[in-house]
Amino acid sequence: MRFLTRGLLGIMLLTLTVGLLGMAGRTVYLAASAEQGGFGGRGENEERIFAVNVGTLTSETVRPIISSYGVIESWRTLELRTAVGGTVTEMADAFRDGGRVQAGDILVQVDRANAETALSLAKTERAEAKAEVTEADAALELAQDELATSEAQRDLRRRALARQEDLRSRGAGTEAAVETAELALSSAEQTLVGRRQALAQAQARINRAAIALERTAIQLSEAERDLSDTVILAPFTGLLSDVTAVPGGLLTTNEQIATLIDPEALEVAFRISNAQFARLVATGQPLEGTEVTATLLLEDIPLVVAGVVDRVDAEVGEGQTGRLLFARLDPEGSRALRPGDFTEVRILEPELAAVSVIPATAANTDGEILLIGEGDRLEMATVRILRRQGNDLIVGDVPFGREYVAERVPQLGAGVKVRPVRPDDGFEESAVIELTPERRALLVAAVEGNSQMPEEVRQRLIARLSEDRVPADMVARIESRMAEADVAAMDGGETLTLEPERRERLAAFVRSSAGMPEDVKARLLSQLEAEEVPRGMVERLESRMGG
Repeated sequence: MRFLTRGLLGIMLLTLTVGLLGMAGRTVYLAASAEQGGFGGRGENEERIFAVNVGTLTSETVRPIISSYGVIESWRTLELRTAVGGTVTEMADAFRDGGRVQAGDILVQVDRANAETALSLAKTERAEAKAEVTEADAALELAQDELATSEAQRDLRRRALARQEDLRSRGAGTEAAVETAELALSSAEQTLVGRRQALAQAQARINRAAIALERTAIQLSEAERDLSDTVILAPFTGLLSDVTAVPGGLLTTNEQIATLIDPEALEVAFRISNAQFARLVATGQPLEGTEVTATLLLEDIPLVVAGVVDRVDAEVGEGQTGRLLFARLDPEGSRALRPGDFTEVRILEPELAAVSVIPATAANTDGEILLIGEGDRLEMATVRILRRQGNDLIVGDVPFGREYVAERVPQLGAGVKVRPVRPDDGFEESAVIELTPERRALLVAAVEGNSQMPEEVRQRLIARLSEDRVPADMVARIESRMAEADVAAMDGGETLTLEPERRERLAAFVRSSAGMPEDVKARLLSQLEAEEVPRGMVERLESRMGG
């Protein structure tokens, strides 16, 4: 009993092992068949060949482009402020955000009552000052006359004293008369001193009146200026922003009521690296005047404005690197720009000669590229990367005339065999045909199912197959590869016996296939004439026949 149990267990394990081995073998067979299913497939022991896009290294002279980003500014921007306070009585219709005003336009009118009152008081004070000057002039003339009279009186008293002294010396006069004459002379001289003091005071009065008159003239000018400051005029033509004043609002002195921007005085401020700045000035030519372009995207519509470098910032800001440049923009082309717009700025560098432009995907960070060598095998080469321009590289020290791989992938390396796909591998447009919907669908399915084809080539072929008239050469090439794949997939496998009508229908279809190579036709017809025909071949042919 124990022997029987062990024997059954061994038989069961053997059966299970054989079944698993059979499943594994079938899986391997199906995988090999699936790998050969697409057209252009390779045998199990064949070397894998990669299709690669290639380009040719040509010698060029190019001007690299420095790309940066900048902000639009207006070098003529004015803050409009009130010189005097008061209530807003009038305001221009254009005095609002975005309003355009012309030079000399009246923007805001402040209440003039206080300013007019101050002006009237200043005029009155000036009239009083003028009257004071006139009165001082008259007082001076009077003081001068009084001084002259006093001097004459003194001279008269002096002669009278001399006469009395002469009479006394001859004994005809008395001492009392002489003393009386002396007292009269002394009184006249004292009066003369008083008159001179009055004259000095009159002259000082004139000076004070002149000063007062000048002061009132200043006050009058200030009052007139205050009156004119109640009207705010546009100093230049421009656009208004940050408007805060409203009719009836109360303004204070030096209050900002708006900002006036000149839209025709725009410039772009952008920063470039020190290396880029060094390349621009390395030629010794002045940087001012170098042409630039500023690009602004408006709903995916690029607005390109030309300009020239105007100046370089005088200092490097704290925590900043590189150099800040200012470029003056063309007034005609910059009408749609506004201060604050964020734009892309491009500036041309000096020319680079004997260089080549390749896609950035063609080289790694060390400048290594893959060249097409003898027998379509890859060779490694190293170039010098001079500039990076978007998705392109400007390289030097390259073997001009050689073909290179335009897009490197990890599977590619030196010694790998490839199938170059060149940009000019197009199809002749002279021979075109119209496809039936069934035939078009088969061609599109074959292209989509080819895993070896680069995505760019696949999309280009599908786009051409979608057209009403398709190049005949392209159709022939695709059908030829389809046929080769069919033959590889049809060989071996299950077979079946065909009825005469079915066999003839399949043979007629093969003979009428214009895109099928003759050797493939002969091979298929030979297999169709056999008694046992591969089932896979019959199914492939009937699927293309629509049966």
